[in-house]
Amino acid sequence: MLILLRHGRTTANRDGLLQGRVDNPLDEYGQQQAETAAAYLHHSTPRGIDRVIASPLTRAQQTAAALRMAVETEDRLVEIDYGEWEEKPVAEVSPQTWATWRADPDFRPPGGETLMELGARVREAVSEIAEQAEKTNIVVVSHVSPMKAMVAWALGVSDEATWRMYIAQASICRIEMRGGTPVLAALNEHAL
Repeated sequence: MLILLRHGRTTANRDGLLQGRVDNPLDEYGQQQAETAAAYLHHSTPRGIDRVIASPLTRAQQTAAALRMAVETEDRLVEIDYGEWEEKPVAEVSPQTWATWRADPDFRPPGGETLMELGARVREAVSEIAEQAEKTNIVVVSHVSPMKAMVAWALGVSDEATWRMYIAQASICRIEMRGGTPVLAALNEHAL
């Protein structure tokens, strides 16, 4: 099974900033979220956790470290690149710009990454990881946009569907592998 875990809260999350590739650590509450999610995963995962893979950003690495297992790093699981919008308040992006972005998966924030580019790299990574997930339990610690892309991959839908998903901080999604086919088993599961 693939067990997707979104990192805990950072001060940028708390303050409503677009974080993207900015390498912020967890804040105190985010660290508590990570510890709680880790304990929950150890108790709620049949056959235990076999492998942990995380984005290279500190907030994902800290969340993964709470599992107290060896952590592999996968660069393709990094958050979307918001370019010039990094650390900009979400509220400062105009409603018209958000509408344009939602309507066009090839929309690129200034100096950033498109939803299609994010989807391509994440789908490539999760497809490789999934090969082992039929017989092992693999926790993948990442960010909101890559997690949405992994859920879209599991459902066999386009990247545009990610705009209709909500993935909370420190939440868990479970994707079962059945005969090589991903099946979404849980979305936005909370340990708290």
